[in-house]
Amino acid sequence: MQQPLFSRSQYIVFFLLLAVVYIIGLFVPLMDNDSAHHANIALRMYLTGDYVNLVDHGQDYLDKPHLHFWLSAWSYSIFGVTGFAYKLPSFLFTILGTYSTFRLGRKLYNDEVGKLAALIVASSFAYILANNDVRMDAILTASIIFATWQLVEWVDGKKVLNAFGAALGLALGFCTKGHIAVFTPAAGILFYILYKRDWKTFYHPQLLLLLFAFCVFISPVVYCYYLQFDLHPEKIIRGKSGRSGIDFILWKQNFERFQGDSFGADAANDYLFFFHSFLWAFAPWSVLTFVAFFNRVRGFLSRKYEWLTITTIAVMALMITFSGFKLPHYLNIIFPVAAILCASYLLEQSQRRKSVKSLLLTQVIICALCLVAAGVVNVWAFPVTNVFVIAGFVVLLAGVVFLLLRFTITMQKLVGASVLTSAVLFFLLNANFYPQLLRYQAGNEMAFDKARKADAKNIYFWPEVYSHSFNFYTAELRKEFTGSIMQRPSPIWIMTDAERLDQLKQKGLPFIESYEKDDYGITTMQLPFINPATRKRELTKLILVRVK
Repeated sequence: MQQPLFSRSQYIVFFLLLAVVYIIGLFVPLMDNDSAHHANIALRMYLTGDYVNLVDHGQDYLDKPHLHFWLSAWSYSIFGVTGFAYKLPSFLFTILGTYSTFRLGRKLYNDEVGKLAALIVASSFAYILANNDVRMDAILTASIIFATWQLVEWVDGKKVLNAFGAALGLALGFCTKGHIAVFTPAAGILFYILYKRDWKTFYHPQLLLLLFAFCVFISPVVYCYYLQFDLHPEKIIRGKSGRSGIDFILWKQNFERFQGDSFGADAANDYLFFFHSFLWAFAPWSVLTFVAFFNRVRGFLSRKYEWLTITTIAVMALMITFSGFKLPHYLNIIFPVAAILCASYLLEQSQRRKSVKSLLLTQVIICALCLVAAGVVNVWAFPVTNVFVIAGFVVLLAGVVFLLLRFTITMQKLVGASVLTSAVLFFLLNANFYPQLLRYQAGNEMAFDKARKADAKNIYFWPEVYSHSFNFYTAELRKEFTGSIMQRPSPIWIMTDAERLDQLKQKGLPFIESYEKDDYGITTMQLPFINPATRKRELTKLILVRVK
């Protein structure tokens, strides 16, 4: 029987420290990328009461299904239109995903592997980041690992409850991001069945029940696609008319993204994308996971270990490698099984003194590099000045030292140092770096500015000027400027930027007063911006002008 690596109270302390970091991140403003963009699609649902149609800036939105937007809109109705309300559903799903990782790890190995796997996934960089820079990933990842756990339980026990649980998990993932949520658990469970040689499972009658339940669970989303697109073939979507919403969501969605035809071909020829992206995204556990993966590959045919984890990682790595469209957050869906693989390997190696020492050295180097990077960012680039952040950091650091001194086993030091490094790093990021960074995102700063006299209802955007964060934090849908707006009796404000200000002036509109905020594309930072000495010249302006 596997000896506990940590006591129950030590695990609780680890998870509480991580919970503090996650919760701080819930109050960081949204970034002007997919986060604020998706938040505004949900905002439209909330403001109009139209939960059927997906609309982005007045245009039909075909890209992703409804669930993430529904959850966000329902959260607004409870907590108001805030960044916290938008992020909360993803955080709750993250709790479900972490618990499901524990249960699957326990099912495949034992209780200790399950607990350690949950700790590993909860402390991995991109898993935490998915609850700050919120897109679909936290909900999708949780749905996939929940479905995988339920499928394994069903294969082993053939219980109807697990069949329904698997159908629900698959449907939640599908209603978040389409087929990838079904393919990923299906790939893993296929190899799990092959590993067990449980051939009867392939024609078990409960599979029909699972399929039927899945179809019922996804029917609201499919029906909404039918109402929005199939009933309106005249709509022009990505330059084409006659688009079938049902055909898109049931067949084409993920294939179009895989081919890169409709979404561009970012990193299409980067065949090492999976490896270098995984290195930072699953840090500080990525190197250990690569070691564990190749270790298990060598013993694959011997059937000494389960096949579900390594085959899920391998299949998804191949898909991502040859996909025409790649983004780092696509890797999140394999983090739970990667954590189980890593945890089982570490616990197996914990009895081998020589192996543990080399693994510890690896982690010490990785943790040191992460902390040096955190120091550079929070001391040089964006120095910590908030007294509460400094006090919190001192308390956290004292707790880290106290915990590490109590660990006597080498593997405890390895795991403890890695988890605590994540906690310290993301405490500084969420409490200091992101709040300071987002001061250079003019949209939210303009929305928060109490000195601004403009009523958000009377603000119109100049063509090709966008600020998702401004729309969201003023709880107003984007309104485009047209000449006819000048006929209205109320004051008119126009949102523009430094690049297009001359266009506005050329119209001969009278400038009565204006507000402006420094602006920078913070999601694509470059060194001249990071460097405080050269930052100012990298900034542009978002400008709010009253013309009437």
